Amino acid sequence: MLYYLFEYLDKMMDVPGTGVFQYITFRSALALMLSLLLSTIYGKRIIHFLQKQQVGETVRELGLAGQNEKAGTPTMGGLIIIFATLVPVLLFAKLHNIYIVLLIVTTLWMGTIGFIDDYIKIFKKDKQGLKGIFKVIGQVGLGLIVGTVLYFHPGVTVRTDTSTSDIFRAPTSTVVLPAPIEEKSTATTIPFFKNNEFDYAEVLAWTGEGYEKWAWLIFIPVVIFIITAVSNGANLTDGIDGLAAGTSAISVLALGIFTFVSGNIIFSNYLNIMYIPNSGEMTVFIAAFVGSLIGFLWYNSYPASVFMGDTGSLTIGGIIAVLAIAVRKEMLIPLLCGIFLVENFSVVLQVSYFKYTKKRFGEGRRIFLMSPLHHHYQKKGYHESKIVTRFWIVAIMLAILSIVTLKLR
Repeated sequence: MLYYLFEYLDKMMDVPGTGVFQYITFRSALALMLSLLLSTIYGKRIIHFLQKQQVGETVRELGLAGQNEKAGTPTMGGLIIIFATLVPVLLFAKLHNIYIVLLIVTTLWMGTIGFIDDYIKIFKKDKQGLKGIFKVIGQVGLGLIVGTVLYFHPGVTVRTDTSTSDIFRAPTSTVVLPAPIEEKSTATTIPFFKNNEFDYAEVLAWTGEGYEKWAWLIFIPVVIFIITAVSNGANLTDGIDGLAAGTSAISVLALGIFTFVSGNIIFSNYLNIMYIPNSGEMTVFIAAFVGSLIGFLWYNSYPASVFMGDTGSLTIGGIIAVLAIAVRKEMLIPLLCGIFLVENFSVVLQVSYFKYTKKRFGEGRRIFLMSPLHHHYQKKGYHESKIVTRFWIVAIMLAILSIVTLKLR
């Protein structure tokens, strides 16, 4: 909202200094600082409110060290993340930007699903929370919305021919260059390869001429799968103090770099990557989101004063998925969100192997002492803080490797 006010002051009243709001970097810095302040200052008030409402965590007996001390710790702390993200976004972002609209919808949509799940667990005394089928329906619903908008909205375009742009042409040059073309496309990026654009429509090339118009049959299901997988991965990672918030902040910060360079024609031309018009505005959202996650860590680091609950974890996963898809870096998710992938995979392996051995030998056997993976290390006697710190280090290494793919091909 402040963006529009300062735009009016700059263009209509020519007030000195107000034009600085046109810069994404300036607004991103403001969004980051404000979200940090909101999450740290008002976060404490939200925690006190949750305590008064007796919104305490019900801990299952899993035989983990320090587990019983966590009983009664306020949950639904994801409300802090949502609040501290949306307020700066509403103040500093261009609210007519389709990417910002999608991210706001994602935040509210996934936050609502997580809130309902936490509400059922706490106030209805049902440890299972929202039935899995309804969670999946909610995730699929969001995937349909995001996939449909990204495919059909006229404002979602790409420009792969940045080399034809005249931004680097000498002022004295008389060469006439063709105007760069912004086009609708389902192209995405394959990491570690030169000329690394892959178009989902190509999957249907065997159907003959005109196959491009049916690309949504591939693109939308892919979007649904990614959103469902990443949100569930973030949910499984939220098991010990500071793990999900810290690793997510690292991944989102890396996505912020991808978003900024992909939305800037100069950087995209230099790096020879796909230019995505108007996508740079997502940097403002990412700055606010990172600030809220770091501010939340003030209270969620060991020993946690609040847990994010599904209200936070599902929201985090949904936002990361939509950001990666919007910036055409979804194929980097297994690397960038490697912690989520390993946590998810450890559960799948554990359950599958247990069922297989029980059927074959009459007794279920386990690969890990406990899943998800972070609980395995707890069972081995590692302290929570050590596990979290080492997972953060791995997440930083994965984020750096992901960023390096901009040039490593």
